[in-house]
Amino acid sequence: MASEGPIDLISLEGEGNRVIVRITGRQSAQDPPRADALVGEIIVDTAFVRGSIATSIFPEDLTEWQEALDTLDGGQDVSWRENKRATEMFIELDPDGERAHVTVADRSMSLTTVTVTVAVADAWFDDAYHRLDQVLRTWPLEGA
Repeated sequence: MASEGPIDLISLEGEGNRVIVRITGRQSAQDPPRADALVGEIIVDTAFVRGSIATSIFPEDLTEWQEALDTLDGGQDVSWRENKRATEMFIELDPDGERAHVTVADRSMSLTTVTVTVAVADAWFDDAYHRLDQVLRTWPLEGA
């Protein structure tokens, strides 16, 4: 299925702050043993800090995001793509569960880490699972 535009795999927004992982397309593997990847960018947008970085997302990243959503939905903090050659994301929930502190860490290119606080509504989880399903339907990857 072809997409008519980008899809936000991850969208954490609230209180004027945003952290988005936007998928813009698919890149075929150059070497047969490697998997195809999705390409896009990670966007951080606040009144104080704005920036983005290109990223590739592999099938195991999508599986890891599904597991992270399940863990977050259970009220626990998560890391996504930690200790990989990619920009990492950490999400820590406030004890009341109404806010999340999202840390985006680019340890390989810009050597920059930023933490953004966003509101998390109960409906966010349903939306997050829907976004993941939409990405998987639009750009199915082997191994995802």
